[in-house]
Amino acid sequence: MMEEFKKFIMRGNVMDLAVGVIIGGAFGKIVSSFVSDVLMPPLGLLMGNVDFSNLFINLGKVPVKTLAEAKAANVPVIAYGQFLNACIDFLILAFAVFLMIQQINKIMPKEEPAPEPRKCPYCKSEIDAEATRCPHCTSEVG
Repeated sequence: MMEEFKKFIMRGNVMDLAVGVIIGGAFGKIVSSFVSDVLMPPLGLLMGNVDFSNLFINLGKVPVKTLAEAKAANVPVIAYGQFLNACIDFLILAFAVFLMIQQINKIMPKEEPAPEPRKCPYCKSEIDAEATRCPHCTSEVG
């Protein structure tokens, strides 16, 4: 069983997947930082000094002014500002993956689809493309 596991884990596609997950996680952190630290502050400034990461709906009875204060006081909140940041993170990541796949598709050669197998018009069996007679029913197929 350990030998099988070793063969499985050392296969190329498993290693490629592991590398992809690691790089994807790091790229996700970069995008999250870009959204919360670079993109959202100017957007918030344009919208009248709104801090998106601090937007929330207080569900508790204790009045709080910031999300950090609500978390410290264990007040239940709907943190929709953080949700907006996560949605923008996702859209940027999805767009980056789209651009990457688009470029890979341009670089990679397109595979030609396999031709439809030739069939005998009489018995409907598959025959070789160069055959003049069907090997199944011996009809001439020309």
